[in-house]
Amino acid sequence: MRILQTMAGAEFGGAEAFFTRLAIALQKTDVEQKVIIREDRGRSRILRAGGVEPVQLPFGGAFDFRTKMAIKGEIRRFKPDVVLTWMNRATKKTPAGRGKFVKVARLGGYYDLKYYKNCDHLIGNTQDIVDYLVKEGWPADRAHYLPNFVTSERAEPVSRMDLSTPEDAPLLLSMGRLHENKAFDTLLRALARVPNVYLWLAGEGPLRRPLESLAEELGIRPRVRFLGWREDTAALFAASDVYICPSRHEPLGNVVLEGWAQGRPVIAADSLGPGTLIDHGKNGVLCPVDDDRAMGDAIKWVFSDESFAHQLATKGWETYQQNFTEKVVVEKYLEFFDKVTKSNT
Repeated sequence: MRILQTMAGAEFGGAEAFFTRLAIALQKTDVEQKVIIREDRGRSRILRAGGVEPVQLPFGGAFDFRTKMAIKGEIRRFKPDVVLTWMNRATKKTPAGRGKFVKVARLGGYYDLKYYKNCDHLIGNTQDIVDYLVKEGWPADRAHYLPNFVTSERAEPVSRMDLSTPEDAPLLLSMGRLHENKAFDTLLRALARVPNVYLWLAGEGPLRRPLESLAEELGIRPRVRFLGWREDTAALFAASDVYICPSRHEPLGNVVLEGWAQGRPVIAADSLGPGTLIDHGKNGVLCPVDDDRAMGDAIKWVFSDESFAHQLATKGWETYQQNFTEKVVVEKYLEFFDKVTKSNT
């Protein structure tokens, strides 16, 4: 089996991180693989460390003819059975298979299907995305649900002292791009309703300064640490007590999976992805989107009941083990590749 992947994503992001994990995981299998990415020093370094040598191209705008021609050349030389594209730009710049290979696009959101007309199959990383594809007119037998996986590798905890956080303080962790969709403003307002709890917020984005100002206005700035973008997420989890995902828009919720994989109780706003993943009161706690009062109550609930928090973490770990490990998900991808290549012969 020969798989070629194209990814033109941003420097940071959930889809980009999963692409990297999947490429490295496939490298451990019998699959022969070629990976083409937008020029990115950090991503190429991580891929090389995992045994994947990427081809780097500009993936520029409409007048970037070099990328399109280079991808065609790589396909001609490599002769893949399947070409897997990630999101709009890479899909648009990758040619159709026309019987020579199977072109598959992986979607992590509700994208405009005009970019995917020359694909043979589409993957949605939630069942709801697959349902959306079918509603938009994509053939049901060519729309497939394949979930993400996250690693459960643990790390030594980050020093709380280094981040000016008391050792005995209840500590929330949240991660993500500092963007309106992530609703960190709601989280800060919820934190203002819960005395003594500290928050580590790992992420970068356009709303950093407004969020820092909001923390000042709410009087909680001494309890909030804005950590910027971090690569040591397992170490952050190890130092924290509870993970919280406040997103008002979250198609999947990789961070929920990460919380489960790291053995932490998870609280989340009931946006689409987390709401589908979490069984409220069993493997996590859900609260209404954009409701800081309800979110504050959820935080109080989890921190006030140690046995309940332990139950959430245990059930979350079990859900992760059953559905979202590297082994489980990679096997699903390999079965999918085998199925679509056989149907192409």
